[in-house]
Amino acid sequence: MMNCFNLIKYNLYSALSLILISCSSSDKLDLTNIESNVITFNDNEQEENNFPKMFISTNGQEIFDEPKINAELTVSENKTETNYKIGIEIRGSSSQMFPKKSYGFETRSSDWQDDIDVNLGGFPAEEDWILYGPYSDKSLIRNKLTFDLSNSIGFKASKVKFYDLYINNDYKGLYVLMEKIKRDENRVNITKIEGDNVNGGYIIKIDKPTGEGGDCNTCYDDSFSFRSTYDENGNISQDSPIYFIYHYPKPSDINNNQKIHISTIINDFESVLSSDNFDDPDTGYRSLIDLDSFIDFFIINEITKNIDGYRLSTFINVDIDKKIKMGPIWDFNLAFANADYCDAANIQGWLYNFNSICPGDIWQVPFWWTRLMESDYFKENLKERWQLLRSTTLSNVSIENQINSYVEYLNLNNVVSQNFNKWPILGKYIWPNYFIGATHDSEIDFLKGWISQRLNWMDGQINNF
Repeated sequence: MMNCFNLIKYNLYSALSLILISCSSSDKLDLTNIESNVITFNDNEQEENNFPKMFISTNGQEIFDEPKINAELTVSENKTETNYKIGIEIRGSSSQMFPKKSYGFETRSSDWQDDIDVNLGGFPAEEDWILYGPYSDKSLIRNKLTFDLSNSIGFKASKVKFYDLYINNDYKGLYVLMEKIKRDENRVNITKIEGDNVNGGYIIKIDKPTGEGGDCNTCYDDSFSFRSTYDENGNISQDSPIYFIYHYPKPSDINNNQKIHISTIINDFESVLSSDNFDDPDTGYRSLIDLDSFIDFFIINEITKNIDGYRLSTFINVDIDKKIKMGPIWDFNLAFANADYCDAANIQGWLYNFNSICPGDIWQVPFWWTRLMESDYFKENLKERWQLLRSTTLSNVSIENQINSYVEYLNLNNVVSQNFNKWPILGKYIWPNYFIGATHDSEIDFLKGWISQRLNWMDGQINNF
């Protein structure tokens, strides 16, 4: 006759004691869906699911796209729970149409009155954070893969980490904790601007004005942006489709002199780049930019063939030396052939030539990249960097191993199946999918195959410069 035993487990979020009685010495105990929390524990403690989790309680409030609401966050990680007060809101542009939302939040003091820096996820202390929820990206890993690759080649990107998310005891799926792009010694390490002084570091971005300009995707104005004096073809134009949005200082903080300072730096660079002597070693573009950042930015966007690359979610920073530096990178959920428009899924073709492929699109790529690719000096340095990275961090084997490590980790903790049980979208078209796999494995296989072919095509192009 089998021995019977009792097991007592407390649900910390409902304060409910649960007693499980089993009469089997071999069956594992499995407790699920207690107030929508998925809790699994076994008589073999090593097999317990210790995947990092975040639990957010809004105390009955709905989360909106502005303003942030007060909420409480519990982070469960490494068998430790830590509690925080936060302000949270929905974030994103086109992704807001999806039922699985992404969120921006600030960590706050115990009375929610002040923002405070904390070390979430083991990342350097800060107050601003993002929880990105992969939805149309059914591989679940495109953003994390790209950010990790960028950091691995020394082109600094936000740190990213997987978490399961619960809001008001409702499981929301797999999320990625991300550092927000900010001026900070551990994020974008540029000089802080003091008061009204124009000298210091600036961050600008090429992006939709949504957020700054309300819900309008094309409503730019000089309160938060400035317009390029050159069109997408490098011609002087008063109707250029290229706008630069102030990111640091914030539009609400930047003064007119600071606006003039940063816009002059960009305009002077574009003027030199469009000139006949743009490639001159002394007077050309080389003296005005951080060349290494332009090359690494180019490589990351071209490997991924990120359909938004160069023209949206594109950050640029300038420090006190006034040299223009690309980055950090941002937003790669539509990369790696996850878009069915503008030739995005074709393993061949340069992304920087987007304007010739989709000339009618509202957001065009600045002429910078076609012009730089006319420079032998730029291409020689690109080739040298490419060949180094392809023999190390960006080899086919290295990237495939990185992907395998994510998949193994997520499957080991049953995260993939839980996510798609919550969001049963495998085998369904979710805008703007190009490939629609019936299983997560097929999504991963497509991703691996596409990356391998893309890398081989780029080898053939760059090695023949």
